[in-house]
Order: sequence, then C-alpha cells, then structure tokens
Amino acid sequence: MAVSEVRRQLGRFGVYIPSGVLASTPVAILRKELARIERLGYGSVWTGETPPSVPVPSREAFALNGLMLAATEQLIVGAGIANISVRTPGAMHTGAATLAEAYPGRFLLGLGGQSGERPLTHLSDYLDAMDEAARHVSPLPGSDYHRVLAALGPRGHRLARTRTDGVHPFLQPVAHTAAARAASGPDPLVIPHQAITLDANAEAARSLLRTVFDLGAGAPDSPYVTNYRRLGYSETEIAERSDRLMDDLLAWGDETAVIARLHAHLDAGADHVLIHPFASGLSHAVDQLERLAPLR
Repeated sequence: MAVSEVRRQLGRFGVYIPSGVLASTPVAILRKELARIERLGYGSVWTGETPPSVPVPSREAFALNGLMLAATEQLIVGAGIANISVRTPGAMHTGAATLAEAYPGRFLLGLGGQSGERPLTHLSDYLDAMDEAARHVSPLPGSDYHRVLAALGPRGHRLARTRTDGVHPFLQPVAHTAAARAASGPDPLVIPHQAITLDANAEAARSLLRTVFDLGAGAPDSPYVTNYRRLGYSETEIAERSDRLMDDLLAWGDETAVIARLHAHLDAGADHVLIHPFASGLSHAVDQLERLAPLR
C-alpha cells in the first residue's frame, strides 16, 4: 500500500495509550474499550513498549498489537514503538510481517529505543538487518508493512526520510512537528504524539507531566531533553520543569483548548496526531476521547 493511501486511511487523529495502562487492564475490558475508540471515529490506536530495565508493567508489543487488531475491524494499529533493544532484527521483521499479512493495510511499525554510543548508526544497522531478513532470511508471503522511526533530531529525520516511511515523535511541542516536516519533506508521514488532559486547573495538569518527567523523560541524558535544548528551552526551564515547557508539551483545559492544540500540529505539518489522554485507567482515557470526538 502506498504511503498516500496510509495517510488517507489514518485521517487526522488517532489515539496513543501507554503500555502500562494496557498492561494493567484486563483483556476483556481492553477489547471493549478498543471497540469504543473505533466507534468514536478515531483512525488509529498506538501503544509503546518499554525495555526490561524499566520497572513498569508492559505487554509484549506484537502480542498486544495482535490483540488490538483482533478487537477492532478497521482501525490502524501502530507499534509506537517496538523497542529494538528487546528483539533481533529478524524477530522484528517476522513479527511485523505476520501482523501485516493477517490484517492487510492495518499495521504500522514504529521503531526506536536505540541507546549508547552512535545510536543512529546502531539503528541504521538494525534497519539493514531487517531488510536482509525480509529479502533472504525470513521472507514471508503478503508481508509488506510500513515503518516509521521515533526520530527527534535532524540526523534522525534524515535517516527516516531515506530508510523508512516517516517519523513518530513522542512528547514534543508543536515547534518540533514543524521541524520534522521541514526535515522530512512533503512525502513521508509525520505522526506526532500529543499528551492531553481535560482539566482546567493549570497546576494539577502540569503536575501530571512533571511526574512523567521524574520517571525518566526529564533525565539530563534523555533524548527528549536533548531535543528540548535543540528547540531552545534553557537548562533552567528543563531542570525546573517550567510552566512554559509543561504547557508546550501538554494540552490542558477544556475541549476547545485541547482541540486547538491538536489542530496546531496539523497546521505545522502533521499528517496524523496521536491523542494521549492522561488518565487513571483505560476507561477514563476513552471517556476523555469521547468528549473530544464531536469537536475534531
């Protein structure tokens, strides 16, 4: 399927649900809420995967993606991301290819999780090995699938432009969406993540994101922090989790305010924006999505 057709199928808005929320949700409830997301008219649902070193609950990415595909009829399901540190390139290819064959046109593979020295070289080598597996080691019938990278900086964007079908940046401001589109050019997919909470209390909303930062996203050596510096946020703003930084990363307030932020990403060049409701559980998250659905 051409990228242009994927773009059409995705529509403007999808959903991101953290792996920890899905891991703590019984499968029967998970199926029910995924079907509810589909009925609300969202074009996709995505979830991520944490490495074993991170002490939070997490289901295996491809098993969970298969469950999500089986629970819905038309939704595109995205791995955002399947972590390259937890499986070999051959296993990554065969997992993605199996889902793509079983659910044609409904699976997108997001890749990331590289770390250590020269992470982009590592990721490029990993893509090479995936391609080798697809051609010679583990070719599978009907197994075409699209790949996007969790790329944040300009070198990552260039790699995504030449080796994949686009980028899926996480926890970045609207300014980053504009930068990603400029670096990617007009054709690749740009699928940003946007955290939201339908809470008009500024301090309560910001405290939710500050908690996420304290769990690791705000660490000085985090790739997110590296990119905030690149975008012009000061060391003080990052270290103190300033109101400006929190407000640029988290869309909070009433439905109109949140929808305005989502549209700002589209205006900046996004093809499809993933809405991540900060919520105490999956049902509560879908309640927020239901409140937004009529205004999209």
